[in-house]
Amino acid sequence: MDLELIRHLRADLRAADYRSAAVRGLLGEDADAARRRGVFVPAARALAERDASPLATLIRVFLLGEAVSAELLDAALPTLGAQGARELELVADTPTGLRAALSLNPETVPDARADTPPEWWILSDLDDQLRRGPARPDHVMGVGGATRSLIAQAPTSDAALSLDLGTGCGIVALHLALRGGRVIATDISDRALRLAAANAVLNRMEHAIEFRRGSLLTPVAGERFDLILSNPPFVITPRTGDGPVYEYRDGGLVGDALAAAVVREAPAALAPDGTLLCLANWETPWGGNGLQRVGEWLTAAAVPLTAWVIERDRVSPAQYAETWARDGGARPGSAEFDALLTGWLDDFAARRIVAIGLGSIRIRREDAAADHAAESVIHVEQATGAWSEDALGQALERAFAAGSTAARFSDTEVLAHRWLVSDSVAEERVHDPGSDAPRAITLVTDRPIARRVMADPLLAAAVGASDGDLTLGQIADALAQLLEVAPAAARAAVVAGARELAWLGMLRPALPDEVDDPANQ
Repeated sequence: MDLELIRHLRADLRAADYRSAAVRGLLGEDADAARRRGVFVPAARALAERDASPLATLIRVFLLGEAVSAELLDAALPTLGAQGARELELVADTPTGLRAALSLNPETVPDARADTPPEWWILSDLDDQLRRGPARPDHVMGVGGATRSLIAQAPTSDAALSLDLGTGCGIVALHLALRGGRVIATDISDRALRLAAANAVLNRMEHAIEFRRGSLLTPVAGERFDLILSNPPFVITPRTGDGPVYEYRDGGLVGDALAAAVVREAPAALAPDGTLLCLANWETPWGGNGLQRVGEWLTAAAVPLTAWVIERDRVSPAQYAETWARDGGARPGSAEFDALLTGWLDDFAARRIVAIGLGSIRIRREDAAADHAAESVIHVEQATGAWSEDALGQALERAFAAGSTAARFSDTEVLAHRWLVSDSVAEERVHDPGSDAPRAITLVTDRPIARRVMADPLLAAAVGASDGDLTLGQIADALAQLLEVAPAAARAAVVAGARELAWLGMLRPALPDEVDDPANQ
């Protein structure tokens, strides 16, 4: 793409105030929400009642897929002009006027690194609602739900050198640039790299991002990164050769082998204390366990690490096949859809796959010279509760730090530390009528993931007393006497409880400056 023309486009978008809030203000809340669902009639009706303006024209072309005259587009993009838009392949001539050939969306993407959600202009290939046909094999996606989830979960700390592995339209690289330092973004798709580079210029981030072509870690061999984010082409796709292959979702390998390769190889590309966060799908074969398989991938990594695997959902082969058959534009009831669905189900049946897990994998490379990193710590779980909406990345990072620290502590160290209960934790008690003692006690949190944990009176009391004043051992001994429990049993119970609740973000070891005891300073 001609990057000078992209700069002209940027000036025109700014002048037109082509931003999410302005679009919503012009269309109204309901019509804009309908537009985002692919229902355009309310937005078109709203525009029919408004005066002509550059913003209205840009909405018609790029958000509603309408055709407009070259004169109208010239007025909306006075610096770039309709001809410049043609040269950038933003629009194409049709019998009824100029129509969008690329999506150009104002995107607001929450990121715990930023106080307010950053807003970007993002170029990508046309989405399903505007495309009016199947996607091209080298289709470049815009900002989808999976990418938003990856960014929301990302660590917030500064990073001198970051990697966006499989950049697509480049939105993740833009967010990595918010963390300071240099960003390298890779992809196997020439088209993706062209659009990602254009988006960097469009958003004044070209100085921070370097784009390289190649598969997985080949373009960055020998380099070490403080942070790697990846939404790779992990979709499990039949290798029959009968259906369409889309670069943005299909890594070209059998089953979940692409996800396995990222998990096994990427930790070696991290600097000590560096973090990898990636999204993935993994298979459960008949008689096997999908989460256990991911744990085995991690065990095969060549460096000491700490890892947290969260399975957010688990679906049947039929559900999975239907989702991705629809994603390519095929519709239920069509011969194309039935053929795609059959191909997926035949592949799963031949390999005896009974379920597919969807989730995220967080890995920290440990410093091999540190005493605590002698062995890797791998924690895998299914957690389907709602994500917290406020500073999710920070909350996940705190839980990751607390859980990994608790896992590496000896029982003696767990008892010797002071612990702090999260202010997000609440306690629910169920009493039978007329009874003083609760029939059930549940610890509840909504951060970082909504959880409910059944607790006995001992654990509930220990959590309630974890305000940093006493060590967990002191709390256990006091409760053993109060509840008439053997001291050794009380200590064992609170140690196990602390380790579990740490991964849930409910409890964490206090830092030296959070307690008053000089011995812990």
